[in-house]
Amino acid sequence: MTKADLVGKVAGDSKITKAQAEKAVDGFVAAVSAALSKGEKVTLVGFGTFSVGTRSAREGRNPRTGVKITIPASKVVKFKPGKSLSEKVK
Repeated sequence: MTKADLVGKVAGDSKITKAQAEKAVDGFVAAVSAALSKGEKVTLVGFGTFSVGTRSAREGRNPRTGVKITIPASKVVKFKPGKSLSEKVK
């Protein structure tokens, strides 16, 4: 499903215009992004939890040359599906 498909589905289900639905979807994405950038968790009961995790520095290899490189530590976004979502997918 693309963003356009999601906007169309939200507009149809909510009986609002696609422009209004797009603003709502953009607002949701912006709110989740802002919370995660502050290091906060975003929990949607029944859907899941978005959180920020850390990935430690590690050693890797350049696949072309085989030279060892150090991959720096980084932050990653994690998603843990809720029970309701997991049951629907099964």
